[in-house]
Amino acid sequence: MSEKKTYPQSQPLFFKVNEAITIAAEAWGDVSAPPVILLHGGGQTRHSWGDTAQWIAEAGWYAITYDARGHGDSSWAGDGNYRTDALVEDLKAILKNLTQKPALVGASMGGITSLVAQGEASEVLCSAIILVDIAPKANQKGVERIFTFMSSNLHGFASLDEAADAVAAYLPHRPRPQDHERLKKNLRLKSDGRWYWHWDPKMLELWKTASPDDRIKGAVRLMSAAKNLPVPTMIVRGGMSDVVTDQVMDEFLEAVPNVRAVEVSGAGHMVAGDSNHAFTHAVVEFLKEVYPPQKD
Repeated sequence: MSEKKTYPQSQPLFFKVNEAITIAAEAWGDVSAPPVILLHGGGQTRHSWGDTAQWIAEAGWYAITYDARGHGDSSWAGDGNYRTDALVEDLKAILKNLTQKPALVGASMGGITSLVAQGEASEVLCSAIILVDIAPKANQKGVERIFTFMSSNLHGFASLDEAADAVAAYLPHRPRPQDHERLKKNLRLKSDGRWYWHWDPKMLELWKTASPDDRIKGAVRLMSAAKNLPVPTMIVRGGMSDVVTDQVMDEFLEAVPNVRAVEVSGAGHMVAGDSNHAFTHAVVEFLKEVYPPQKD
């Protein structure tokens, strides 16, 4: 048996979606291996996956993480278009650069993007889908808590310690890191000396202007897409999630019974960050079954 390969370093990638939008990404592993694309949640970046991408690569796949438009190092939309349809088109543009149909691992916003992209497509675009703490119908109080946190820090932070305090208050169940290296990747120091989250505040306008009817229509759209998925699908729920609650999970699985479900205890909505090892193990075990990696 050959020695296990390690991929401690990633390779930068850039995908030009159109004249205005370029998507920044990173890749781990052998480019000829079956690809796995990881799509982060709203207000996060490609760095939010912890060591998941590296571990997926070491298990035999080619792992790609990317910053959604308006996030991280990707282009911000000058017209403020951060609607699901625009995110789906970005994903489809990335898929055109691959020679194999990838597995999609999508957290929150990234899960919605994956769900709509494949669920509304007339052809098979991917090999498997893993939804990370997102379902067609979400608990509105949990969603509101996310956007309240995002809205409350638009003025930036005087220091990384202040930003860390805000994160610790928002995620009290998560041990506070000893250093700020991961946190720093999600912030940018601007000329006024303050640290700002690296995402476009215009995204919040969609949330602020969404009516109850809009949310109902959105949930109906997502459920229809979920029922139309032609590929193996799993949902990974944080055991402490206030977005995908027990009731939300039960309703989803009753409506779409062919979806596999896994719960990561001790994790909230941001499952990968709360319990990275347990989350990655669940992802890898599912992929081994439905989308096996290359054999040496």
